[in-house]
This record gives sequence, structure tokens and C-alpha cells, in this order.
Amino acid sequence: MQHTLTPRRWLVLLAVMLGASIGDALLGIGMKQIGPVSLAHLGTLFFALKSPWIISGIVVLLGFMASYMTALSWADITFVLPATAFGNVIVTLLSKFWLNEHVSASRWLGIALIVIGVGFVANGPSRTEHPVPEIAP
Repeated sequence: MQHTLTPRRWLVLLAVMLGASIGDALLGIGMKQIGPVSLAHLGTLFFALKSPWIISGIVVLLGFMASYMTALSWADITFVLPATAFGNVIVTLLSKFWLNEHVSASRWLGIALIVIGVGFVANGPSRTEHPVPEIAP
């Protein structure tokens, strides 16, 4: 039996994709301003928590986590994770056009393969159906 996704569930999946992508981009901006961090100097990470970019990224990623947990409550992880992998496309677009990062041709090819893979996953059921055992009278 194939489950159809309601508009509300599509919005949850969209929130997962956008939340992870935007949150990671915000963290990227903040950490570029902070500079290199090593495990030997963990105090730098606590200093990073004063950055509005880092704080914004954490808040957005908390929203992502809430959306992700919501999606996992009604769908299998084997559906949710690949279906939300389109977020990799969003991250690449944000990196290219917002963060002005170079994106190589091989990365664009990888993104194209992700899009194709998402198409395969999106056509399958969102939840594994298990047979209900019949109770003998």
C-alpha cells in the first residue's frame, strides 16, 4: 500500500530541507568569521557562541531537528532521509550564490545524481506496511 503525502507532510519535509540547509549556511558564515578552530583550543567554540550568525544557525537547526523528528514519526527513515536529501541541492545553491563559494563541475554532477536518486525514493511508500496477524476465534 502506497501512502500519499498530505500538503502538511510536504511542508514538514520542506522545513527539514530548508532548515538544515539554511542553518548550515549560517554556521558556515559565522565560522568563517571566527577562523580555524582546533580541539586543543575549545574556548574558541564558546567564543563562537557570541556570534549572531552562529546563534541564528543553531536556532534554525533546532527547527530542523523538530521537523525531522516530526517526519520520522509518520515515515520510515529510509524514506525521510533520501527524500530530504534534496537539501544538498539547496546547500550547493546557497554556497554558490550566497556564500560565493566555488562549486566544481564534479560537485554539480553529484548534485544531479542526488536529484535522480530523490526521484526514485519519492515514488516509493513512505511507511513500511507490516501484516497484521489474524486472531483465531
